[in-house]
Amino acid sequence: MPANFWSPVKLSLEVASLSILIVVVLALIIGRFMANKKFKGKSLLETIFLLPLVLPPTVVGFLLIIIFGRNSLIGQMIETLFQQPVMFTYWAAVIASTVVAFPLMYQSFKTGLEAVDQDIENAARVDGAGEWKLFLFVSIPLASKSLISGGILSFARALGEFGATLMFAGNIPGKTQTTPTAIYIAIDSGDMQMAWLWVACMVGISFVMLFLVHFVRS
Repeated sequence: MPANFWSPVKLSLEVASLSILIVVVLALIIGRFMANKKFKGKSLLETIFLLPLVLPPTVVGFLLIIIFGRNSLIGQMIETLFQQPVMFTYWAAVIASTVVAFPLMYQSFKTGLEAVDQDIENAARVDGAGEWKLFLFVSIPLASKSLISGGILSFARALGEFGATLMFAGNIPGKTQTTPTAIYIAIDSGDMQMAWLWVACMVGISFVMLFLVHFVRS
């Protein structure tokens, strides 16, 4: 195996794993707030949450540059706080992967929560369970299949992110070069051996992820 094979794979797995931790926390909080609720503006809010799922990756990357770039208020605050811009850093790759992976996790978990039997939750309330205790020990376990399958799909999506990562985080070997960007560069430079190795690795990981989703849902 070539010496430079593992660096993008390792970075991709690290970025995807950290992104999923963030995505799961966000999905738990936002999913709890949105599930089984009706309020003015809910459809608009959900449309915004799911938008990265249908937007071209280059559009997502462009918006991330606008939001976190050096000319934006958020970007300037980050640069002042950490003494460096967020663009073209490891954290830029994490942000890009988080944004594109969140819609899958959110939609899956919210659907799972809405499928929980309300009579069971009401019975727990009668027994004295508070809302957060009810959520943690009743709702989440009952929606666990949706949570797990959503997490696996989101991990696979974060692992395969290319367009937004390339625009926002760049392609710096050992720093922001994930496997998808490494494949692109390998093909562009004519290194088909490395491209095939990385493609085979990604296909293998994606196959395992999808198999696990079907196993959890069965």
